[in-house]
Amino acid sequence: MTQNDTEAFVRRVRESVEQAIVGKSALIETVVASLLCGGHVLFEDYPGLGKTMLAQSLAQSMELEFTRIQFTPDLLPGDITGGYVYNREAGTFELRTGPVFTNVLLADELNRASPKTQSALLEAMQEGQVTIDGETHALPDPFIVLATQNPIEYEGTFPLPEAQLDRFLVKLSVGYPSAEEEREILRRRRDRKVDGFAISPVASRDEVIRARAAVEEVHVHTDLDTYIVALVQRTRVHSGVAVGSSPRGSLAIMKLARARAASAGRGFVIPDDVKESVVPALSHRIVLAPELWTRSKASEEIVRSILASTPVPVVDP
Repeated sequence: MTQNDTEAFVRRVRESVEQAIVGKSALIETVVASLLCGGHVLFEDYPGLGKTMLAQSLAQSMELEFTRIQFTPDLLPGDITGGYVYNREAGTFELRTGPVFTNVLLADELNRASPKTQSALLEAMQEGQVTIDGETHALPDPFIVLATQNPIEYEGTFPLPEAQLDRFLVKLSVGYPSAEEEREILRRRRDRKVDGFAISPVASRDEVIRARAAVEEVHVHTDLDTYIVALVQRTRVHSGVAVGSSPRGSLAIMKLARARAASAGRGFVIPDDVKESVVPALSHRIVLAPELWTRSKASEEIVRSILASTPVPVVDP
């Protein structure tokens, strides 16, 4: 797939999803870019803002299998991965795969489950496989987790550990619609006369795989490598940060920047691709100093301040 083909692919998917999601073009593009570079997405937001509809629409538009897991305190790891069940007639144990064996997995309210249950996704997210009773089983390709978590001030939540957060390529927020967008939501609901929303496929699973291969061909200038490393290094020495980003942060910025470039039909990354990728890729990868724990959006503010104070290289494409 050429870069122009990738751009057309992303445009078709975005326009398809926009039939269901109003006024969130930039958000949709970031989610599609995350899919193209094999990353997972964490949404931290309040209920009722369309996160489930976004995940379903994304899967429908590309003919991908979609599964939703509602995370609750009593959910067990086996409820996610599946397990072996004894078949009396055959006298053997048979594998019954869990909902994690899918293309698009919506992990709804992930931080309502216990840490033990949350950890059931670690191997799946990092390696695209699940180990059950000592046997390793590959997950379908492509595989992406779209997880939602309630804000930490909500009662009955278990904060995600750093190792789990680091598995997510980006952390995003849908946000409330504007008054005009909310009126459009009402109009569309009246016109279709049902709550549900079905989207016709505009791409195939094979196209997703080819688009991923095209992203891997996008060129990154060495000066941009230096720029990315400088941004991540500064998270490790900032006065408001107790623990800075790991090298996964550098990789996340690079991968997302390449996907953004391919989505724009370019075979090379420009500084703006990097700058647009920094906040979603790093804000959940830093541990704040204790005095900032109660400040809302402190992580994003720190990452933006680092971005604003770091010199941007001038790169000749």
